[in-house]
Amino acid sequence: MEQRHLGRTGLRVSRLGLGTLNWARDTDEQEAADQLKTFWEAGGTLVDTADIYADGGAEYLLGRLSEGLVPRADLVIATKAGSVLETDRRADGSRRHLLAALDASLERLGTDYVDLWQLHAFDPHTPLEETLQALDLAITSGRARYAGLSNFSGWQLAKAATWQLAAPGLRTRLASAQMEYSLLQRGIEREVLPAALDLGVGLLPSSPLGRGVLTGKYRHATPADSRGASEHLAPFVAPYLDEAAGRIVDAVTTAADGLAATPLQVALAWVRDRPGVTAPIVGARTAQQLRAALSVEPLSLPDEIRRALDDVSAPVHHYPDHDWSTL
Repeated sequence: MEQRHLGRTGLRVSRLGLGTLNWARDTDEQEAADQLKTFWEAGGTLVDTADIYADGGAEYLLGRLSEGLVPRADLVIATKAGSVLETDRRADGSRRHLLAALDASLERLGTDYVDLWQLHAFDPHTPLEETLQALDLAITSGRARYAGLSNFSGWQLAKAATWQLAAPGLRTRLASAQMEYSLLQRGIEREVLPAALDLGVGLLPSSPLGRGVLTGKYRHATPADSRGASEHLAPFVAPYLDEAAGRIVDAVTTAADGLAATPLQVALAWVRDRPGVTAPIVGARTAQQLRAALSVEPLSLPDEIRRALDDVSAPVHHYPDHDWSTL
């Protein structure tokens, strides 16, 4: 698998990442082992997890598997901290919480360091400089090699990245931003992506297949074994089952027919090769689904098909994104 630099850093990662959101919940240990080995054998290196996935179970499972199944040195392990499952708040960016969460992640992962440590969400109640100092402490202590963000808006990303760049040598450059991005969700193109491109932050798209909808599996019905039929994930899929999404899925299917490819391959190749993207994170439930995603490696979309997909999925952005004089 082709390797890419993560943002404006020296770290190289596979241009597809393996997500573990389903591990220890919908994906058991044997299936997770099959996924990890399949990914590694295909040349994949970037494995993404978080401290809240399965309440820490995904990290624990990844740690068990990376002990003997796959050499730890061959993996770029990325995890997250800062998202909390409390009724009165969704994020805790305090230095106390973040550093304690990192120590707990390292213990579950069975490793002395993570390659990429990411802030899972922006905390409006903690001074941003305190939150970012936790990233710097993680790096200088050797517990993390690189730092990134997840689910930050455009101004939040720009403020954080600029703050870090203001003191080179003392503060850690942000390497990445993990954000939802697909043909069904192009909202980051408004402000997040331009900020990331300008500041040298590599994009790691989550849900690159539109929460599974871009595979075409929901075109005519909801499969009984799909996320859309799952009690806890159906609300996650539902926003992308409307008429507008249906038109985009139809266009992807038409493109796939013309290329003798699958809708999954077309949708994944589109987001993988967007400007600023380093590696989409594929969160497969089974090893079979992962193999289908990995089969995209040799596919590059012809320019005319890429432009057609751009047009059919184009978000409506006007002022102030476009020159006001043309409006």
